[in-house]
Amino acid sequence: MTVFSNHTVALIAALLCALLSLFIALSFGAAPTSLADVYQSLTFSNEASFTSRIIIELRMPRTLLAFLAGSGLAIAGLILQTVTRNPLADPYLFGISSGASLGVVILMSFVGAGAGIALSGAALTGSLVAMGLLILIAGSQRNAQVESMLLAGVALSFLFSAFTSLLLYWSDPQAVAAILFWTLGSFAKAQWQSLLLPVLVIIVCTIIMLGFRRQLNAMLLGDESATTLGVRVHRFRILMLILSSLITAVLVANCGGIGFVGLMVPHIVRFFISQGSRVGLLMTGLVGGIFMVWVDVLARSLLSNQELPIGVITAAIGSLFFLSILYFRKRQLVVQ
Repeated sequence: MTVFSNHTVALIAALLCALLSLFIALSFGAAPTSLADVYQSLTFSNEASFTSRIIIELRMPRTLLAFLAGSGLAIAGLILQTVTRNPLADPYLFGISSGASLGVVILMSFVGAGAGIALSGAALTGSLVAMGLLILIAGSQRNAQVESMLLAGVALSFLFSAFTSLLLYWSDPQAVAAILFWTLGSFAKAQWQSLLLPVLVIIVCTIIMLGFRRQLNAMLLGDESATTLGVRVHRFRILMLILSSLITAVLVANCGGIGFVGLMVPHIVRFFISQGSRVGLLMTGLVGGIFMVWVDVLARSLLSNQELPIGVITAAIGSLFFLSILYFRKRQLVVQ
């Protein structure tokens, strides 16, 4: 009972921290904005002002997309690490991001850089194709499914990246510049109408994953133990892969390729909450959202009049994080 209470307190604290982070993040940007201006804009007490329009129409959808991206990628990473029993599993390890980039490059090769909203559709199509190929390859080998998924994901990632590089080599400079949005990651194109699909997909997939919490806990014990407990391991792993890939595909289509979030955030949450608890999944989503909101703030604030790519910052933070883990684990082994 005490453990459950501690988990509940941690979840409430994370929720309050998420709301506070979303509020404070709205004050950062090219135009100087105070927290009082943000409050007035959110309460619609000064709706017609130029500052309110900046906050409501530009910064708020961008900040919400950043939170959704961090939350969705973290949840997808946690589920993949659970069903594959590999702590290094990550949504982008399975080639979904590379598939999205390939879809965008193919569209640009035919219609040019002015494809507009169709680029998001091309990114989503490429992601879903990558997901389908991965399921087809992994699903045909029941006995070595985990290993085949990981190897197939890495192979597909390199294959799609090779085709993308080849097409970019023959493309015009405008197309090369536009594709950087998907390869490096950005929330600059966030709009209110583009938030509906990510919200629906993340909420529905999270609810489904919570409903299968017992099966997820059984998967942590290994395939044989899970089968003994009545879990259809092959079908369940494919289902979780589909849900995780769907979340990743929708997010890639809206904000490009952002790595290390699904790899790093589940490790951070596991320091405080056990992996098999229901609160653990929700905490992972909240921590991932908070992390991505502040990464976006860094991207907008580190350089004046210039925005850094989101993927560059997450890769730098993720690399330092795992180097630190390796260092401390090595020290523990030496002490023992």
